[in-house]
Amino acid sequence: MSATEVLHAGDAELHVALAGATPLRWLVPHDGAPWDLLDGYRDDAELAAQNGVRNGIMAPFCNRVADARYTFDGVEHDLAPGAADRVVYHGLVRTLPFTVVERTGATQAGADGHASLRLRCTTLADSPAVGYAFPVVVEVTYTLGPRTLGVEITGHNVGDVAAPYASGWHPYFRLPGTERVDGLDLDLPASVAVRTDDALLPLPGADAFAQVGAPSWRPLGDAVLDAAFGGLDPALPATVHDPATGARLLVRQDRGLVHVFTGDTLARDRRASLAVEPVEVMTDAFNRPDQAAAIRLEAGERRSFSFTVELVPGSA
Repeated sequence: MSATEVLHAGDAELHVALAGATPLRWLVPHDGAPWDLLDGYRDDAELAAQNGVRNGIMAPFCNRVADARYTFDGVEHDLAPGAADRVVYHGLVRTLPFTVVERTGATQAGADGHASLRLRCTTLADSPAVGYAFPVVVEVTYTLGPRTLGVEITGHNVGDVAAPYASGWHPYFRLPGTERVDGLDLDLPASVAVRTDDALLPLPGADAFAQVGAPSWRPLGDAVLDAAFGGLDPALPATVHDPATGARLLVRQDRGLVHVFTGDTLARDRRASLAVEPVEVMTDAFNRPDQAAAIRLEAGERRSFSFTVELVPGSA
């Protein structure tokens, strides 16, 4: 892969492409060999094609924008002018170049402690994007531990007027030794399910929200999921569990929603990994009055969204 940075923490490694600040591999020891917890792009061609948005950083919006249009402060914006395909999703920076701003900790394999990498994208600030003429600088910081990965996404409005902005991450996880998601358990500390139409857009107004009680699938079996859940309990993680080994993957976030996708439409290796996506706001937030305050980034303001993933090894 071209232009890739590598972090080390103990025997763990994180490989990040500068294109989109995209994590490619997160390696941890398993049965005496490295196991990749991420189902990422395998080569430059996959990274360029962006199928499935594997491990993509989502900013300045999360998931879909209905009809590729939105209105902000009374002005309508079109993210795909003249296009027949009006499906726009998962933000803009996932294909843009990032540069290294700072790195701390070990650069060699086997070193103890934590290591971090901070990357910055100024493209949206340097030149207006189609349908998004707001100068926002996006930074992504990865902090790697022996069995943990922390992610922080920061948007900085360097312009003179407010901007619509939100962020999220689209990771695909694989627990050690697993080949499919069907045998895994999933538990979400959520109290709200987001109801959508056939285009996966949330229903209007209050109809979008359904009360649920800590949804779980034990196991996932043949369940097909592409849905978001809110009302998260920040004291509890979303948990992916392999009952065969006891291994758990814990995803912690202090706000926002979690979107779950079982990978049924991927171009390769369908249902081989599970997307558990921390998102700052719900899908189509740019078009929802109930999300107006959450997406508003005032001139000069910075806002960060952070979360941590931890692997708890099993006993087998």
